[in-house]
Amino acid sequence: MNLSHEEEDRSLSLSKFESMLKTNKVFFFDSEEFEDIILHYLDSGKINLAKKALKLGLEQHPKSTGLKLVQVEILVFDDKLEQAERLLNDLYAIEPTNEEIYIQKANIYSKRDQHDKAVELLKMALQYTDDYADVYSLLGMEYLFMDNLEMAKENFIKCLEEDTEDHSALYNVVYCFDFLDQNLEAIDFLNSFIDKQPYSEVAWHQLGRQYYAIKNYEQALRAFDYATLIDESFLGAFLEKAKTLEKLKQYEEAINCYNITMELDDPTSFALLRVGKCYERLGNKEKALKYYLKTVHEDPLLDKAWIAITDFYIRLKNFQKALYYVNKAIGIDNENKHYWKRYASINNGLGFFEEAEEGYRKAVEFGDYQLDTWLFWIDTLYNIGEHQTAIKTLIEADEYHTEQYEIQYRLAGLYLLEQETDKGIFHLQNALKLSYKNHTLMQELFPEAYALDIVQEEIQRYKK
Repeated sequence: MNLSHEEEDRSLSLSKFESMLKTNKVFFFDSEEFEDIILHYLDSGKINLAKKALKLGLEQHPKSTGLKLVQVEILVFDDKLEQAERLLNDLYAIEPTNEEIYIQKANIYSKRDQHDKAVELLKMALQYTDDYADVYSLLGMEYLFMDNLEMAKENFIKCLEEDTEDHSALYNVVYCFDFLDQNLEAIDFLNSFIDKQPYSEVAWHQLGRQYYAIKNYEQALRAFDYATLIDESFLGAFLEKAKTLEKLKQYEEAINCYNITMELDDPTSFALLRVGKCYERLGNKEKALKYYLKTVHEDPLLDKAWIAITDFYIRLKNFQKALYYVNKAIGIDNENKHYWKRYASINNGLGFFEEAEEGYRKAVEFGDYQLDTWLFWIDTLYNIGEHQTAIKTLIEADEYHTEQYEIQYRLAGLYLLEQETDKGIFHLQNALKLSYKNHTLMQELFPEAYALDIVQEEIQRYKK
């Protein structure tokens, strides 16, 4: 491992400093060495060691502006903002053109949520700095805090113009484009960035994501290909590439790609599940099931995995197996609306209507307000002779789905069967108004009510 001179010097300073702490001897360091040591400890989260180094540094170099600025950083970290501000004002009196003073003052204003003042100070720092990239990046962050995405984007782009290697600025630019729904503009920006930086795997990866978002899967695949060629261990790019290959129905290639992600890192439940789906689409049921079972073993809380196994058996019309797995899933999470809806439809398929009714009821109870769930539940209530409960449930469903002919025809049929003729006709009229062409729905569901003269008269009247 080849260390640069700077890294080698820092490594020597650190070991010298740490041996000094162990032996209680006092060694001399220049102020820049102390700064490096303190910043190293701050970056590593070793705050107490950073404070020890700062104390010794200030004892040896009481006039060092650099060390006092690091002291400000630690005071800000400790939320001692007034103390930090006083120290900065003293430093400003001595060195009014030191950009770090403006940056630290901006940091304090940012901490107080006074982002507009922080922006003013950072703009002043631009007049004195040599490191424009850093200041533009900080400006971008302040604008993000202010929800001014256009200005944030502008500053992150300026940061990248100064330092094309700043990956976090590149991610932030794309975040702004995403947030502003500017996929096409993002594509233009990334293409021009890649013209200057053709080997930026991050830019290729982000370009692929933008093409994927606008459903241009061929171009997305091309971009992810470049990202993975440049960096053969780029897990995120391989994952996105696999998803894109799925969209292009290239399932064998997608499986290969997911397998690479599992070689690069521990297998994730997401990758295992997708491999299962790919095998199922290729008609390899045995391997599909193997991967679905691996997925629930890897992550028993992943509902998509239990649903995949249950749906797999439903498609094979093996309702007993489907019921076995959906019951296992409910045993792990009995408030999952997706599990309960499947539990209901499987029991329905097996002719267990009481259980099916419970399943639909629980699905709605846990937040499934889709129209079809309500209708399945209501039809099941009707099947088991619970007419009044079915009516009550329809009235509740009507609050979520107003003016739906499916609800109105059912209300009409049930009221007429219960001899509540006025209510029945009222809802029949509503239903005919909403959709005359679907009046045969009533014939399918309630043939007795449909055959009534009064119903036929209404239908004829609407026909004219």
